[in-house]
Amino acid sequence: MRIPCKFFSYLRFQKVSRSLQLQPGDAGGNIKQFRNITPGPSARATLSDSIELFEKFYLRDDYTNVTPKILSKVGKSLQNQKNHPLWLIKERIKDHFYTHYLSRNRNPLFSVYDNLSPVVTTEQNFDSLLIPPDHASRRKGDNFYLNQTNMLRAHTSAHQHELIRAGLNAFLVVGDVYRRDEIDCSHYPVFHQMEGVRLFSKHELFANVQNGEELCIFEKGCHTPYKQEMHTLEAVKLLEFDLKQTLKKVMTHLFGKGLEIRWVDCYFPFTHPSFEMEIKFQGEWMEVLGCGIMEQQLVNSAGAQDRIGYAFGLGLERLAMILYAIPDIRLFWSEDERFSKQFQVTHIDQKVTFQPLSKYPPLVNDISFWIPKEGYEKNDFYDLVRNIGGDLVEKVSLIDHFTHPKTEKVSHCYRIAYRHMERTLTQEEVRTIHQAIEEMTVEKMGVEGRF
Repeated sequence: MRIPCKFFSYLRFQKVSRSLQLQPGDAGGNIKQFRNITPGPSARATLSDSIELFEKFYLRDDYTNVTPKILSKVGKSLQNQKNHPLWLIKERIKDHFYTHYLSRNRNPLFSVYDNLSPVVTTEQNFDSLLIPPDHASRRKGDNFYLNQTNMLRAHTSAHQHELIRAGLNAFLVVGDVYRRDEIDCSHYPVFHQMEGVRLFSKHELFANVQNGEELCIFEKGCHTPYKQEMHTLEAVKLLEFDLKQTLKKVMTHLFGKGLEIRWVDCYFPFTHPSFEMEIKFQGEWMEVLGCGIMEQQLVNSAGAQDRIGYAFGLGLERLAMILYAIPDIRLFWSEDERFSKQFQVTHIDQKVTFQPLSKYPPLVNDISFWIPKEGYEKNDFYDLVRNIGGDLVEKVSLIDHFTHPKTEKVSHCYRIAYRHMERTLTQEEVRTIHQAIEEMTVEKMGVEGRF
């Protein structure tokens, strides 16, 4: 019997994974991938692929692009692992809101949700946030789809609608989010966000304004760069001031007094006007969060027609890397005690400066190939590299883009840097991984190898 060459590629991939203690199919008990073979007409076997996540099944289709490596991260919930740096950031921000924002009964004004499932519908992730059907953010090349109607959330904003619909007027959502992206020390396909929302009634917004009872939050006006057509300028300016003051206090709580802050106008589909906050850190301006006045159509659709509100979102990894001087985003997934012990603090506000682990040298290999005329996505290649090389891949850079003058065929050359966070890699280990990447790139992506 002739055995297909694909089988040997699979065996090679499994051998590489075992030799480096990578587990492409392991997901901590929360995820299972399985195949059922059901006899069909004329004794033919029908292959049905499914993914099980949190005891729920999702049938694969043409949209499915989530990889075993990504599935292995689902359910890890780094933000809830005590004394993890992301947990510390979350707890510090939560403590700030619990302390400074109280209801009349002296209870915390903001509810906190840090364990919502990362599996959402496309309606939750896009439609509920007024993201148009043809918007670039829906692309398969940017997201991890379980199938056409279910995905791993791309932002914690996916939960805004359901929580407002449940009657909440002030809440924080913390969790893991998933996006297909480039590979370097500051990008990872799984990262963690904190989403904040606060809604105001007319009375709450104008309570401390002289003659506030004469003011309104809604009108039939015009859409301008400064407000939505149904909002009064007075309401928007007061809300914008409250939003910026709230976020400025959060950053001051994290970084200390004397922090330089500036605001940059920007665009988000679900807020207007929208802003990004930048802070000056070690002499450079760094963007740390996005925010804005929520689109009233979104608020109305969630059943809060009599309220106006703002929303903000910030990345926990970005803040932790700045605050604790963590140089590589892969370190957040490290199980090395030399990393975790540095964050075993007695109080969440205790100052920590990360002491780098021994810096092991990188090994660099190039891969070049002719890409097909249609259907090639760089993020597909990055996913393939991650799935085979895992966290041993430090960076992937496109170093050459060449178009043949006669055939008009296009060639890409990528440089892959491999570095283990805890030991020195050998050339033999890297050669085995790199060869598996070359073989699977040809087999899975339809490229013509130049190696």
